[in-house]
Amino acid sequence: MSERSAVLTGQPPRYRHLCWAYDDPAGFMTHAVEFLRAGLAAGEQVWFVVSGPAEPVRDHLLGVRDFADALLTGAAQVRSLDGTYTSLAVIDPASQVAAYRVATRQAVADGYTGLRVAADATDLVRTTAQRDSFGRYEQRVNEMMCTEPFRAMCAYDRSQLGEAAVAELACLHPQHNLGHLLFRLYAVPLRQGQAALAGELDPSNHELFRTALDRADLQPVDDELVLDADGLRFLDHRALIHLSEYARDRHATVVLRAARSGVARLAALLDLPALRVEVAR
Repeated sequence: MSERSAVLTGQPPRYRHLCWAYDDPAGFMTHAVEFLRAGLAAGEQVWFVVSGPAEPVRDHLLGVRDFADALLTGAAQVRSLDGTYTSLAVIDPASQVAAYRVATRQAVADGYTGLRVAADATDLVRTTAQRDSFGRYEQRVNEMMCTEPFRAMCAYDRSQLGEAAVAELACLHPQHNLGHLLFRLYAVPLRQGQAALAGELDPSNHELFRTALDRADLQPVDDELVLDADGLRFLDHRALIHLSEYARDRHATVVLRAARSGVARLAALLDLPALRVEVAR
């Protein structure tokens, strides 16, 4: 079963970080409840972060199976963005990640196995400046999830933001429900490199890929930017040139690890000194 099929059929997500684009708030509510219910079953503390007042959502959850007792004990909480952000707020990525790290560790100290959050972040990504900052946050929180027992569903109202704006954020998640979005760039455990690059890169998404690379802000380790390319099905010569230029600007070499043999052949033809391809064994 493909990752997207797993999401659409309600199977447990393979990854800790899921992007959910929705057009119908009621449909999002259904998926968020199932995502959080899985956390309760796993012994996690769960948060539902909403725009607008928290009380109506909390009242609704009190009538939903598994949530009444959890809300009373604090195992489940409903939190509103309104008390923290204005509608035009630009979040600070480092501060937001630090806050979730502290909350996760507090949940563990309180006896939970971790923290799981379903958040409707639509109001935080309406402008280009907001999406730029939030995209950088998405990459940083991916990194945090590699070492902390934290899971999240980031939801975006496609009817308000538009397909293109949602794609800017979805491509920085390891899992999403956008069938047309061809690639993903997301942090992985350090033993695998700085990030994974998966899916397909072609002329239809070059600009989106360039934006994603900029927001990912990958930092070299020992003068190398290692990308796990095991899930990369296809990329054209322009994408390789983008990667080589990105590495060169950072005085590094980009390494595509576990790539397909066709990628290595194409890279050899282009003769890009800032790019190295390691073929999957």
